[in-house]
Amino acid sequence: MTGSVRLCGVVSQMTRRRRILVLLICCMSLLIVSLDNTIVNVALPSLGHDLHAPVSGLQWTVDAYTLTLASLLMLAGSTADRVGRRRTFQTGLVIFTAGSLLCSLAPSLGWLVAARIVQAVGGSMLNPVAMSIITNTFTDRRERAQAIGVWGGVVGVSMALGPVVGGLLTDAVNWRAIFWINVPIGLLALFLTWRYVPESKAPSARGIDPAGQILVIVLLGTLTYGIIEGPAAGPAVSAVCFAVAAAALVALVVCELRRREPLIDMRFFRSAPFSGAAVMAVAGFAGLGAFLFLNTLYLQSNRGLSALAAGLCTLPVAVTTTIVGPLSGRLVGTRGPRVPLIVAGVCLTSAGALLSQVTLTTPLPLLLGIYLVFGVGFGMLNPPITNTAVSGMPLAQAGVAAAVASTSRQVGQSLGVAIAGSVVSNAVVSGTAANGAFVPAAHAAFRVNALYGLIVLAVALLTTGRWARATAERTAARLSESPQVTLSRG
Repeated sequence: MTGSVRLCGVVSQMTRRRRILVLLICCMSLLIVSLDNTIVNVALPSLGHDLHAPVSGLQWTVDAYTLTLASLLMLAGSTADRVGRRRTFQTGLVIFTAGSLLCSLAPSLGWLVAARIVQAVGGSMLNPVAMSIITNTFTDRRERAQAIGVWGGVVGVSMALGPVVGGLLTDAVNWRAIFWINVPIGLLALFLTWRYVPESKAPSARGIDPAGQILVIVLLGTLTYGIIEGPAAGPAVSAVCFAVAAAALVALVVCELRRREPLIDMRFFRSAPFSGAAVMAVAGFAGLGAFLFLNTLYLQSNRGLSALAAGLCTLPVAVTTTIVGPLSGRLVGTRGPRVPLIVAGVCLTSAGALLSQVTLTTPLPLLLGIYLVFGVGFGMLNPPITNTAVSGMPLAQAGVAAAVASTSRQVGQSLGVAIAGSVVSNAVVSGTAANGAFVPAAHAAFRVNALYGLIVLAVALLTTGRWARATAERTAARLSESPQVTLSRG
């Protein structure tokens, strides 16, 4: 009870203006981390030309970042709960900013991929920790849902604006400029965090779970390697990678169930809404990763658009996510997650089906209309996923719960790029992408995107009803024995 009293005492001293400022600071970190998830896509043709990178190299430029994020987010979330969220957040800003500078100086593809990993190590300390800070700052349920709606809107905007900003910088300067933008934003966020964000942590330190962390890295690394390198290395290599990934998954579940202080508490997944949020995050962000990767190749390599023009073509996605994200957050706060999730599933499915019919001569207004539909679906998806992930969880475990949602997003985006790249790889590698072979291959990849939307729709219907809410209540009751966090001014 003492921790809870201290928590409430500090929050009551924070004015609404101060809480909003903390939200904006957290959104700054989200902006640069999420922007880097997508800003690279539009620069891939230029980057690949300068560094002589094959298609698999372009995939690794994207997936080295997202995979590292996915592998470390849960560790970062639990570490922040243990050693201090503000301290972890500041450390992440320093590493991410330094990694961005290294990316801009990379002399070869190998060095770039290595610098992207450094970036992601810092980024893993930002998003889940920022969400945990928001969760502990906005204690009122409705106010928290609205704050998460703003957060979700920033996720969508940053990820959708990445191609626009990346296209502008690539055409105006070169691909290295897409990494320069992170440096001043990171430094400003570092100062504002030191000045305005209060420190918070769980009073009971959780132990480190090295076995669980290693198994997560093996699982994600071998799965993605098998998908990306499979077309070139052959089915035997893919089979071995998938077998190792499956074994790592089984070992991870067994290991985590037996540990007293696991990397991720498997009891979370007894909540149907929580498990559903994880599945929908993977499916939805797989669709986003594939959408951005495929459209970069389609618009620039096949329709002959410049990097800036290709980026501007995705502006409908940015506009709709800007509008729809906060609206979805308000719907979650007033009516629950069911409606926005159903809308998201329908729109993502429709966009994937429509994109599977495009050709090299599809009128640009029609193409932009399809992008608009995708933007509505993606904007509706984020807030209910995040809210469901942290809803009902004890504040002392907010960092881990938020990290699961963030991890699911990064896993989804990594798999989306890997799968989409593998589907179109033969057309691109054979050198026939420019004369029309890419388009039918992309049709198959976009049909997979429609499947992602159907998964979101089906899981939303299953995990937002009365039975699902009952599982969430039982899970929350079991987890309520965990201690409350202690919040203090840093």
